[in-house]
Amino acid sequence: MNPVRAGRPTREQAEARQAQLLERAFDHFLEKGFDHATIEAIAADVNMTKRTVYARYPDKAALFRAAVRRGIERYAISRERITATRGGDLEQTLIAIAMLRIELTATAEGLRLQRIINTESYRFPDTFNTFYTIAARPTVEFLADLLAEETAAGRLAIDAPLMAANVFMAMVVGGPVRFITSGNPLAPEDVDKRVAFAVRLFLQGARPRG
Repeated sequence: MNPVRAGRPTREQAEARQAQLLERAFDHFLEKGFDHATIEAIAADVNMTKRTVYARYPDKAALFRAAVRRGIERYAISRERITATRGGDLEQTLIAIAMLRIELTATAEGLRLQRIINTESYRFPDTFNTFYTIAARPTVEFLADLLAEETAAGRLAIDAPLMAANVFMAMVVGGPVRFITSGNPLAPEDVDKRVAFAVRLFLQGARPRG
């Protein structure tokens, strides 16, 4: 009797294996860093051969970039959640946008992702662009549209909404995020006070004069 041969994996099975490889590679890079993570260990973790991994990624750097990109995609906030921050009061909407970003960074996965991007930025500066494009830009674009609408209605006076949105993120979100990634997170009440103060300061500079 001829032995039964396993058929080729379906596209869904191949995609699932690919996702598993990237997720486990991401975990290895997070836990061990780029230098100490190895293709051998990653391949063994997902029951693949090194040859199979190298057939998909020519070197460890390519696997790192792909794994981090998948981690960013998994971390990114959906547009639905971003849009849900909008309320009737502009100040409260801006606070909600800022807190959404800060609270996401404070999660275990968000913190580990920020740290590996920061740690490996000298070697992989392109990961900053990837992070901004996938994880940050949707929020910035939503905010820019909101600021443009408020300007058109005469409640704000902003001639460069996209630039103002980026300034807002740096001014309101950047401080608390730096505390979080440094390992010295602020108390929740301090975060609330800082965000509220920074939002009011931003709005004072953005409102029409006279």
